[in-house]
Amino acid sequence: MPPDSATLAGLYRQMLLIRRFEETVYFLFLEGEIPGTLHQYQGQEAVAAGICGLLRPDDWITSTHRPHGHALAKGVTPRAAMAELYGKGTGCCAGKGGSMHLGDPAVGMLPAIAIVGAGNTVVTGIGLSFQLRGTDQVAVCFFGDGASNEGAFHEAMNFAAVRKLPIVFVCENNLYGASTPFSAVSALADVADRAAAYGIPGLIVDGMDVLAVREAGADAIAAARAGEGPTLLECKTYRFVGHSRSDARGYREGEEEATWKERDPIPRLRPILAQELAEEIEREVEATIEDAVEFARSSPDADPQEALADVYA
Repeated sequence: MPPDSATLAGLYRQMLLIRRFEETVYFLFLEGEIPGTLHQYQGQEAVAAGICGLLRPDDWITSTHRPHGHALAKGVTPRAAMAELYGKGTGCCAGKGGSMHLGDPAVGMLPAIAIVGAGNTVVTGIGLSFQLRGTDQVAVCFFGDGASNEGAFHEAMNFAAVRKLPIVFVCENNLYGASTPFSAVSALADVADRAAAYGIPGLIVDGMDVLAVREAGADAIAAARAGEGPTLLECKTYRFVGHSRSDARGYREGEEEATWKERDPIPRLRPILAQELAEEIEREVEATIEDAVEFARSSPDADPQEALADVYA
């Protein structure tokens, strides 16, 4: 059944919110307002929006060093996310996580794990917890193509498959692990083909098409919720920016970038919406981002004593 107009509007709003958040954060970083570094998500918005829009508040996700889009799509507010990037006490992790550890258990997102592939094994623990407690919750693990060559990827897939855990493994294959092309490190062209080794479904979807992602994600999530075990969903996508803010993208051809930008998921969805509705959403998103920045700027710095909280010995 095709999505109704409210769902389409919600998907457009979510993708645009992520895009404008990332674009704004980029300039704030260059101006020295945001410390640390950034790994940004422009171009990949259809994956986060398409998958997280299907999840319940009590479902959980794990993320990567590129977590802003996942966090916003799972329910972290723009205010809380922006304040976290500023290192403020009002941030979703009280200013202690920053960009690479964005998240909030209150909305079902484990603070992001920056180690490549680490979320794959952690998500098995979450899925096992759901299974042992007899709930119908689902866990989703977002990871990049680079993580598919980590031992953690294979261990997690095998364990989840054997135990039929309620997990959806979502590979955001953006063609590069940092600056290394996936084709240079894998004899297989498709990460999804690796699912066969573990006896679980492996599906490929156009990660630049939010409706395609949503359709494939719905089936995988439904299977996990019904106790049928995990699915590996490979979303073919592309990051329009460098790996991090210091990456000038010298390893990519301009023609390649232009080709992928023609498939930008946001303008691809916009014509489906009524013009007036799209413009209203765009105004709402602009106001939301402006509000988030002002909130972060005016928030108090993180309390140094907070560094001693949540520490176990």
